[in-house]
Amino acid sequence: QREIWKRKILELREDAQSIRRQGEHYDRMVSAGIRQRKEREELLARRRKNRDTATGGGEEDEMQQLSREADSLASSRNMMNDLLASGQANLSSLVGQRQRMRWVNRKMLDIGNKIGLSNSTMRMIERRDATDAYLVFGGMFVTMLVIYFLYF
Repeated sequence: QREIWKRKILELREDAQSIRRQGEHYDRMVSAGIRQRKEREELLARRRKNRDTATGGGEEDEMQQLSREADSLASSRNMMNDLLASGQANLSSLVGQRQRMRWVNRKMLDIGNKIGLSNSTMRMIERRDATDAYLVFGGMFVTMLVIYFLYF
């Protein structure tokens, strides 16, 4: 009887924690929405204020603002195009390097076969390469952990 009540109390605690987490999540979502709405209103109020403070030739000032905005958008688009072009160039460079490495691997295997290395020796070398790769990645992971713990 006592075990049943302990289990029920435990379930109630878990349910309470779950409901509390859901409430906190809902509260964060609502406050984020309110904050976004407030920021949007501030930006729009600033733009309206700039538009209202213009004296005489208000349309010209508004046209200048729109022209500056269009120039800014064009500049941003050009920067994004440059960024994409750089990414494509890097990707094509990596593809070329991969093809060259495959060619080098094939040539090394051919040379090994010509000088008489047996298949078992070649497999042992390939296994050693894989083991070395695991060691390198493990070392990188351990180094990152050490840096993380030293930084935080």
